[in-house]
Amino acid sequence: MKANGKQPRRWTPARYLGLLPQKGWPKRNLKFFRHRIVPGMFHRAGGEALGPVLEPPTGGRVRITWIGHASFFLQFAGHSVIVDPNWAKWHGPVKRQRQPGLRLHEVPVVDLVLVTHAHFDHLHKPSLRMLQAREGIVVPDGSGKLVKRLGFSAIHEMTVGDVLNFEQLEVTHTPSDHWGARFLHDTHRNYGGYIVRAAGKSVFHCGDSAYFDGFEKIGKTQQIDIALMPIGAYEAPSGRDVHMNPEEAVRAFADLGAKVLIPMHYGTFPLGNEPHHEPLERLLMEADRLGLSEQILIPEEGVGIEW
Repeated sequence: MKANGKQPRRWTPARYLGLLPQKGWPKRNLKFFRHRIVPGMFHRAGGEALGPVLEPPTGGRVRITWIGHASFFLQFAGHSVIVDPNWAKWHGPVKRQRQPGLRLHEVPVVDLVLVTHAHFDHLHKPSLRMLQAREGIVVPDGSGKLVKRLGFSAIHEMTVGDVLNFEQLEVTHTPSDHWGARFLHDTHRNYGGYIVRAAGKSVFHCGDSAYFDGFEKIGKTQQIDIALMPIGAYEAPSGRDVHMNPEEAVRAFADLGAKVLIPMHYGTFPLGNEPHHEPLERLLMEADRLGLSEQILIPEEGVGIEW
């Protein structure tokens, strides 16, 4: 069932990214295996899992806690959500390089769980099974069946442009330039990001995306306080243009007209051939070049940022 209670309709993006790798993929995959996968297997995960702050933020602020990768715990006055929860230690041969910022068994009941798309590093079923949400789970159109048996009281499938309201909590499904297939054959699954509004604050979670003109269109129609933007995995072994590099993430942030940028999708799972330290360094250099350094907030896993 869709957020507005009507029958789902299919959203056909202008460019649904194909699944076939680009020319040169054997060499890129060999590099990925030798320089990312194998060293990562013997790397002890850094950081530590902390207990969440349970008290809601005061004074009309929002607390944003980065769990790692694209996972966030968002707390508003009176409402809370978790986006793309992922406590996995491995994704296939890819080992987690940083501990999840929060202890999973201490995460409280939230209002909603949001999943941006069906890829295994974003829709992680074991993590989802451990969470409780009063109003259920939100997924893009086409992914409802994937979460049907995970214990949620309700499943809300959203198409880009849909708006979901629960009292003073509002969720808007936004477009991205990516793809949503969980396996090779299920290219019907949609994908995107979300804008979450509550208590006078708005947070945009981009999901995964290449740079595209949709960010400017979102910025023209939506007021965004904080943008959670992916900055890693831009040297994909497949060669597909499916993720932003740090410079593109800053450009997208400017297009959105958001007030603050918090980076994500880096440092947790080595999913690209770029060096581990490079995404954050390039982000800060680009922000400094453009005079945007004061608008960049770099969280540590498990440590909430209030804004």
